Amino acid sequence: MMQILEKGAKTYGLELPETAAPAFRRYFELLDERCRVMNLTAITGETDVYTLHFLDSLFLLTLDDFIGKRVIDIGSGAGFPGIPMKIAQPEISLTLLDAQQKRVDFMAEVCAAVRAEDAVCLHARAEEAAFDRGMRDTFDFAVSRAVARLNVLCELCMPFVLPGGSFIAMKGTDSDDEITEAGNAITKLGGEVETVADYTVPGTEVTHRAIVIRKISETPSGYPRRFAKIQKKPL
Repeated sequence: MMQILEKGAKTYGLELPETAAPAFRRYFELLDERCRVMNLTAITGETDVYTLHFLDSLFLLTLDDFIGKRVIDIGSGAGFPGIPMKIAQPEISLTLLDAQQKRVDFMAEVCAAVRAEDAVCLHARAEEAAFDRGMRDTFDFAVSRAVARLNVLCELCMPFVLPGGSFIAMKGTDSDDEITEAGNAITKLGGEVETVADYTVPGTEVTHRAIVIRKISETPSGYPRRFAKIQKKPL
């Protein structure tokens, strides 16, 4: 499996560190073990996990320079895309945020197992954590592979990003309508769409999209709103 991962990474123009092989192997083992007793991901099986989780996550590293940068993964779930990014570039300062404690516990276990002990695994709702002075406007990058529509994700994620940084949303290639729909939210929250990058996950015929939204000004202090209000009346 590591040959698939290394070959795929080279397709992206990435060189993985020597520590990556055992780390990804241990990550897969823990994911496979936990998925038998809890709902962490619908993608299972070694080949699919290595391609559709690990390689899919690593594509984000091609979009900017992440070395030494502060990255927050919002709605991390089982740790994607944040943990694979951290394994591939250990210099990343990573925070993983999820609203479910069992997922946070799993991610903490993985981080300890893959020697990413400096990663912060945080149990919190994004719309609440965004008002913590130590987290708002402090990250170089926010990333998310959550399933919410883009206008909702922008309100939850962009407040964490410092001006000049970026929010990167992982979406399907059929997300043109979402990008158009989110235009008002992106502007109100202090951003602009910088890049829409479509890519094929190496070793598969699956195509995905990464939407890079540059933060050009601070997000107004009233955002994010309470989640019920976000859902009822999206920007």
